[in-house]
Amino acid sequence: MHLGYFGLMGYRERGKSPHEVFREHIEQVIAADRLGFEIAWFAEHHFSNYCICPSPLIMAARCAGVTKRIRLGSAVVVTPLYDPARLLAEIGMVDCLCDGRLVLGVGSGYQPYEFERFGKDLAHAREMLDEFLDMLRLAFEAETFTYEGKHYHLPTTHISARPMKGPPEIWLAGDHEFGHRLCARRGYVPMFTGRWNGADYQREMRARIASAYVAEGRDPQRMPLAVQRFMCVTTSRQETMDYVDNARHQMRLANALRRRAEVMDGGMMREVPIPNEISLEEMASNLPVGDCETIAQRLCEEIRACNPCHMMFHFQVGGSSHAAALRTMEKLMSDIVPMVEREVGSLAKIGAPIPVASMAAT
Repeated sequence: MHLGYFGLMGYRERGKSPHEVFREHIEQVIAADRLGFEIAWFAEHHFSNYCICPSPLIMAARCAGVTKRIRLGSAVVVTPLYDPARLLAEIGMVDCLCDGRLVLGVGSGYQPYEFERFGKDLAHAREMLDEFLDMLRLAFEAETFTYEGKHYHLPTTHISARPMKGPPEIWLAGDHEFGHRLCARRGYVPMFTGRWNGADYQREMRARIASAYVAEGRDPQRMPLAVQRFMCVTTSRQETMDYVDNARHQMRLANALRRRAEVMDGGMMREVPIPNEISLEEMASNLPVGDCETIAQRLCEEIRACNPCHMMFHFQVGGSSHAAALRTMEKLMSDIVPMVEREVGSLAKIGAPIPVASMAAT
């Protein structure tokens, strides 16, 4: 198991400049590289303050020039929103600019608000993702390729900007059986978010994904798994609750976008409570937020529950501060990881390895 950084790049208060949002996250990626994080992940969303990064590939290319070893990933490229031929070329180019450090996280998307504004039909998104992944393998395994699918058609074509080592490693996000079975069938790494829940939810998600592996005739014991979590090291109850409130803010925005219940005020989304949401206090008891000892204990519980190969952490969320994110990243590596390893053993020995098949997108 290794650790990753996740940047959503949103904001909560009107007036925060996009330049400041991007600058802070670039500084955090530089810190993640220095501290030994394995992958820095960048989100993609459009048209609101929920996330202002429209292109994780551009962010990966930007951060390649200011980092040395950390891998740079998209979490995720929403492939149905793109022209596939252009996206293939941009993937190849960015992998070259990253010196082969690109990790390609993909997804079908879930926000009707975005799809409407791109003139795309969300009902076809999963089929379009499946076809794009077929095209990606063909494009980078041969000099030229032709594609005839239900949604995409391409005459004999050469993608001239090509990854350094063939098709990139594929990770796939999605809380649905279609994506889980696609991962099992093709050897991709499934990703999911733990939301504001604790270890029991992660145990449940592992079981759900494992059932997809069984359905595809694959061994669930060899299933890799990546989990996204909120995290903040705090020094007081008030600081803890402030961060958890920001995490709730983000989850409320995401849920509204998923349910087509968003309420816009210009470019800002209004925060709408989720039906039947749990209390802020229960969220605080579930999340890895608090002092280092509390976070280490909760991480041990979660590792035992889902046996991940990768955990990525969302350090700055909503209106939480850049300084707190940097402090948490430092504390995670200097204090929390040693505590966790004393309890569960070396992180290097936890989780199923990423399958070789994912490297070739078979």
